[in-house]
Amino acid sequence: MTNKLIVFSAPSGAGKTTLVKYIIETFSDIEFSISATSRIVRGDEKDGVDYYFLSNKEFKARIENEEFIEYEEVYGGKFYGTLKSEVDRIWKANKIAIFDIDVVGGANIKNMFPDETLSIFVMPPSIDILKNRLLERGDVSLDEINLRVKKAESELDYASKFDNIIINNDLEESKKIAHTLIKEFIDE
Repeated sequence: MTNKLIVFSAPSGAGKTTLVKYIIETFSDIEFSISATSRIVRGDEKDGVDYYFLSNKEFKARIENEEFIEYEEVYGGKFYGTLKSEVDRIWKANKIAIFDIDVVGGANIKNMFPDETLSIFVMPPSIDILKNRLLERGDVSLDEINLRVKKAESELDYASKFDNIIINNDLEESKKIAHTLIKEFIDE
């Protein structure tokens, strides 16, 4: 198997994480690429499972050491990024790396690995539905939700930079579309 990457990107609350979890459960040769972040742990998240949780100082030191494929400062001083070592780990296991990352990071990975990457943008049916989904999750403050909704409005402009767009109005239908796209990509 050649080294391949699958990127799922979307505004927060569009449903990319749910789709990525479904794909990981469905395809045994796909493994989740754990992102690094400098934000605090939420809920029952675990270091090394959901994210690699780093301090801002450690994150910046790793940037200086060129340890990231891509990284971004988002939401007021919090960093997110993909460690080179994480992709190497997955490829050494002869698996395909799948990413659940923000739209700028997703577009950056596609630009860096254009032939190896299938990029999928998950589009919310509307900004109002997106806001309701974020409210229902109940894991961040209203101020944070308003920040995410504002950011989502600009992130939607990135959709055209991706290979495919899934409008996540019906989850079961979105799963079927994602499955078909990934099966075709793996079989190439």
